[in-house]
Amino acid sequence: MKTILLVPTGEGVGLTSACLGLIYALECQGVKAGFLKPFSQEEHANTADPSTALYRHISKNKTVEPIAYNIINQQLSADQSDELLEEAVRLHRQIAKNHDLIIVEGLVPNSRDAFASELNAQLAQALDAKVIIVSNANIQNTVATADKVESQLRHFGGATNSRTTGVLFMRTRGLPEESAQIPVTIDLSLRLVTETENFVKSIQKTHAQIGSENFPVIGMVPFSNTLSVPRISDIALHIQAEWVNLGEAKQRRVLHSSLIASNIEHELNKFVAGELIISASDRIDVLLAASLASSNGIPLAGLVLTEQYRPNSLVFDFCQTAIKNGLPILQTSLSTFETAQKLSNLSNEIPVDDIERAEQVTRFVSSHISAEWITQILNGSYQPRLSPSAFRHELVQKSIEAKKRIVLPEGDEPRTIQAAAICQSRGIADCILLAKPESVIEIAKARNIILPDHLEIIDPDSIRDRYVDKMVELRKGKLSDIQALEQLQDTVVLGTMMLALDQVDGLVSGAIHTTANTVRPAFQLIKTSPDYSLVSSIFFMLLPDEVYVYGDCAINPDPNAEQLAEIAIQSADSAKAFGIDPRIAMISYSTGTSGTGADVEKVAEATRIAKERRPDLLIDGPLQYDAASVESVGRSKAPDSKVAGRANVFIFPDLNTGNTTYKAVQRSANVISVGPMLQGLNKPVNDLSRGALVDDIVFTIALTAIQSAQQET
Repeated sequence: MKTILLVPTGEGVGLTSACLGLIYALECQGVKAGFLKPFSQEEHANTADPSTALYRHISKNKTVEPIAYNIINQQLSADQSDELLEEAVRLHRQIAKNHDLIIVEGLVPNSRDAFASELNAQLAQALDAKVIIVSNANIQNTVATADKVESQLRHFGGATNSRTTGVLFMRTRGLPEESAQIPVTIDLSLRLVTETENFVKSIQKTHAQIGSENFPVIGMVPFSNTLSVPRISDIALHIQAEWVNLGEAKQRRVLHSSLIASNIEHELNKFVAGELIISASDRIDVLLAASLASSNGIPLAGLVLTEQYRPNSLVFDFCQTAIKNGLPILQTSLSTFETAQKLSNLSNEIPVDDIERAEQVTRFVSSHISAEWITQILNGSYQPRLSPSAFRHELVQKSIEAKKRIVLPEGDEPRTIQAAAICQSRGIADCILLAKPESVIEIAKARNIILPDHLEIIDPDSIRDRYVDKMVELRKGKLSDIQALEQLQDTVVLGTMMLALDQVDGLVSGAIHTTANTVRPAFQLIKTSPDYSLVSSIFFMLLPDEVYVYGDCAINPDPNAEQLAEIAIQSADSAKAFGIDPRIAMISYSTGTSGTGADVEKVAEATRIAKERRPDLLIDGPLQYDAASVESVGRSKAPDSKVAGRANVFIFPDLNTGNTTYKAVQRSANVISVGPMLQGLNKPVNDLSRGALVDDIVFTIALTAIQSAQQET
């Protein structure tokens, strides 16, 4: 059991973010890493430990509670450090039962806890842990940066000691600024590598061991203004404010704040997405301007009204549209200047309930940790598994390699615009938005979305006519020119024609269209692959420890035995294509021959056909869901089966069962589902849920790009 202890050089270095980011980076390599914070530094006994709570929320995994701060002080005062360390080892052993490797968060040295550094050193010995020093950094001041690292290293025998394994620089000032919404571009990545190499060379002039082979820099995480921002809900207590309107306070983030002091006509440029407007309460013009901006689709972070005066209720009646749009409004008795001063001192630490920010920070940190260092530290000692994080990581990497063009017919839908910007920026796909360019630009500006230079936006009106003849030809005898032109008014149909003519490699739609709207044009114009007689769908279900495949949950209401066998084969091949070694369970209300009836017989016949057509696949059925997924139940109900208790591809007998099961698992177990991914078409078309998040759209675009690449092989 390998253990890695992260030790900070001081306060505010982003220690918890470093731990979570490293755990995620290991997950992306298929290693199941646990988390332990053995010692709490929370003074109040009833206060939950923030690091432990954040780990539970993000990973959905269990860990143990740390030893309380008052107990640490009592035992150290009584010269009982050995007992304290024994308890830490006991906690460590509890975590070790279920994980390949453990990341341990050390104590933060501060003016209150003089024991922190010495206890960290003792903890490293007690757990036989490798040590990573975590520090913030400044590109412009290498000496001060290195001195902090050197000072902490002394407690562990220096950089040449076999226990010390590297340094992770967090919140690095002076690196190129990055956006939380649009991750690292290829150009920016090269600049970061160059800056890091120059920084290490500069450090080694005075501290030769830092950055050496024995003590490498395992990552340099840039400081990100976007990732350091609080929600508007986080600032209310800090500025002693009360809510006039709570609105979307838990969703909106304060990217910048602006004091409005002069005439409103000179201040209108400040009313932009993510801006916190601070103004004296008697400035009714500011309140009305904020309301108008919100009505125009500009998501301000919020509005803070300062001093004792509270606007008349009639004024708020004029602002009902903004209030309905979720504009958060706060009232504080502090002066405008005092409010701004307090906000400038707000902590960068992530609140326990801010899961969205914690997840973004985790992925951001992970993306800057050296994959080469992780490979070296693992040293081939673990059998990788396809965890949800590894699956998502592989999706992105494979789609980048595929270099495909994906058309997005819902080109002026805000989530789609942001997903396209992310995909274009990261190289996941070349995206084409079908929409009026001016509409896309307006929405992007209002929502603070940066549109990459190479993101293609095509006005449907400018290209529609050129597809009429081709569409009539493809649907010979079924459409006239007038009917074709009418159908091409639908951007999904237009995008499908672009795909049919090989002008793009795939299509993703469904954020505002029904499944039928997305799929019908594909059936008519793309048609099924020669190898298959039908189109089906699968969802990738990202459970905490493994990725399952569910099919069919979106297309075929009641497939017969032959069709069900084909769905199983399609799903198995899709699973293989995405790195999953398929073990296919044909699901029924009966296991084996324990039950009878037409539905059971259909599943049994489908299993026979699938085995006959593909003897290379591990397929078994009929199996009840618990017999397929739970090892103990599988051994009891189907002891001779190679699939029972170990299945990872689940084929449901009909749409009613499949759709109900996927939604029940997704919602009740809080599982992320990626899909539906359509199978059996000549070219990839994929449907989104209308409640899809930006990340869902990004992953679906990646899936589509990979499908396109695989169809070429």
